[in-house]
Amino acid sequence: MALDYRKCAEEIAKYIGGGSNVISAAHCATRLRLVIADNSKLDKKALEDVEGVKGMFESNGQLQLIIGTGTVNKVYDEFLAVTGVSAATKADVKAAAASKMPWWKKILKTPGDIFVPILPAIVASGLMMGIVEAIPKFAPAFGNTGWYAFLDLVANTAFALLPVLVAISAARVFGGNVFLAAVIGLMMVHPALLNAWNSGSVQGVATFFGKPIPLEAVQNAINGLDPKVAALIPNDFLNQAGALFDLSKGVSPSVINSLPSEAASEIWSALNSSLTVADIGGISKFALFGSYGISQVGYQGHVIPVILAVLFMSKLEKLLHKIVPEMIDLFVTPLVTVLVTALLTFTIIGPVFSILENYVLMGAKWLAGTKIGAAVMGAIYPWTVFLGLHHMYNVIEAGMIAQTGLNTWMPIASAANFAQFGACLAVAVKVKNGKTKAVALPASLSASLGITEPAIFGINYRFMKPFLCGMAGGAVGALFGALFKLGAPVYGVTGIPAIPAVNNIPLYLVELLISAGVAFVLTIFIWKEEKPEEKAAEPEPEKPLELPTVSVIRCAAGSVMQPVKGNVIAREAIPDDTFASGVLGDGVGIEPEDELVVAPFDGTISSVAESKHAIGIEANGMEMLIHVGVDTVNMQGDGFECLVNEGDEVKLGQPLIRFSREKIKAAGYSDTVAVLLTNSDDLEGVECGAK
Repeated sequence: MALDYRKCAEEIAKYIGGGSNVISAAHCATRLRLVIADNSKLDKKALEDVEGVKGMFESNGQLQLIIGTGTVNKVYDEFLAVTGVSAATKADVKAAAASKMPWWKKILKTPGDIFVPILPAIVASGLMMGIVEAIPKFAPAFGNTGWYAFLDLVANTAFALLPVLVAISAARVFGGNVFLAAVIGLMMVHPALLNAWNSGSVQGVATFFGKPIPLEAVQNAINGLDPKVAALIPNDFLNQAGALFDLSKGVSPSVINSLPSEAASEIWSALNSSLTVADIGGISKFALFGSYGISQVGYQGHVIPVILAVLFMSKLEKLLHKIVPEMIDLFVTPLVTVLVTALLTFTIIGPVFSILENYVLMGAKWLAGTKIGAAVMGAIYPWTVFLGLHHMYNVIEAGMIAQTGLNTWMPIASAANFAQFGACLAVAVKVKNGKTKAVALPASLSASLGITEPAIFGINYRFMKPFLCGMAGGAVGALFGALFKLGAPVYGVTGIPAIPAVNNIPLYLVELLISAGVAFVLTIFIWKEEKPEEKAAEPEPEKPLELPTVSVIRCAAGSVMQPVKGNVIAREAIPDDTFASGVLGDGVGIEPEDELVVAPFDGTISSVAESKHAIGIEANGMEMLIHVGVDTVNMQGDGFECLVNEGDEVKLGQPLIRFSREKIKAAGYSDTVAVLLTNSDDLEGVECGAK
């Protein structure tokens, strides 16, 4: 049976508090994405039960309803028609959701906003790196081919020029010019700068800057060579070098590099272990202010410095656009923006924050490499997914790859994600509810591929126990990964898609099986499906009020309809001398058959007795008193319920007072209702009696 799109949209609108409670609405391929003004108005249980809604979760300030491909767009169109909400893009919804976030969450969310758009490039490069490095293990000859060199170039490009990609994406997030940001990123990896990965290497610094190596150190390195390797070096090697270079200054790196590769490699290895960069004169600088200069070291692989540099650039650019005259803005703003940002980047942002980033990476590597640390992160990783903060790990992973070429954080994330897959799959196997099973199966498949949000929000966190079982599985799997030092030259991909990239495929598969297996078994034994609550019988709707059809008082100003059902009697027959005498105005009495007083005309409530037994109402110059019972003021409100307040506007037939005839009679009073036009002497043509 086809889904009723209109009904689905109407029910969604009803259970989110109506269109007035929606700040923004958009949809992606499978989900309706809403930003809600007041979450207290949500009826989440009812939303989950709406036909057509396969799951629901909240993330990054958005309420996301999983509806399905090809269906969500039709429900979305009906939703707009039902609520009157304007269509929005996903970017609009994200912006609206972000505006509701606390400042600390915005800060943590920013790295994710920057890295998510560049993930396809990073994932493609990382997977290719894994494949290119794996092939020579099975076919050693491939490592010496042109194909290997070409594919290695293609695979490494994204990581070698990572600051450029990060700069462009950051400019989009911060609202800066993407081309100026690209220039800042390119500056940080300019060929005139030493590759940051070699800044601590004697060989790298000496070769890049042409620094001479102390003659004694080179001689000691040669003397310490294995005889077979030493035989590769000409006997008069240093003498030949002296003919070309002044050995009093040291041996040129190019001389060492001219040796057979095995000999040169062994010599450099010895020099790197015996010397420091300072021993060869340190890293050269661009002299700017006297003796102060900028070290000629690039920021390949660093991401925090480039993010902060582009943040500053974007703020400066916006400021300059405001204060620079339009006539020269095109020339002045880009020039000043790039120059000032470059100076600040290479003098403060780069040097300071690259050091801080290194400390963060050291801590992350320590945490990922220790048994306890890996287990803890494997357990709590799903919580960061739940909070929408998991993309912040991209900074750590990118830094790991830049420094060591190996991302040891990825196995932790894979263990955590695959454990949520195992828990969700267990729910799919065990659950009897057809709708839950229909959501759990595809959600578990998605989690196995590294996309865990449907499994976490649609199933595991919703039932909680599967989520906790997944945490346990993630902890055990991450511990296994740390024990065997698993890693990959890639980030942004986990689970099954990461298999080609890991450094040990068989052990990685074991980690996945352990993670999912522990979570699956625990969920099967611990989680029990709750029986659906029996819906309480809905109360019968109240019968619509019948408007009074009998007038009891008429005058030139209008008619007074009978306010309570019963037998209408003359004013003189009311069993109270004051009412019967007409001193309070002309009117009628009613011997009630019902216990509800309604408005006899459209008007305004002028007075309400403290004892709730009498009420005044005015309209068109008529002043009406409705008094329930005789001497009932003595009951002090017992048996009376007033349904309106003084000053209220009321309509004909609107309930005014409920009363208990039984209590009135039990108190010894008459229940006759007096209906009096208190200003009847001022009105023309007053007639009383049922008509």
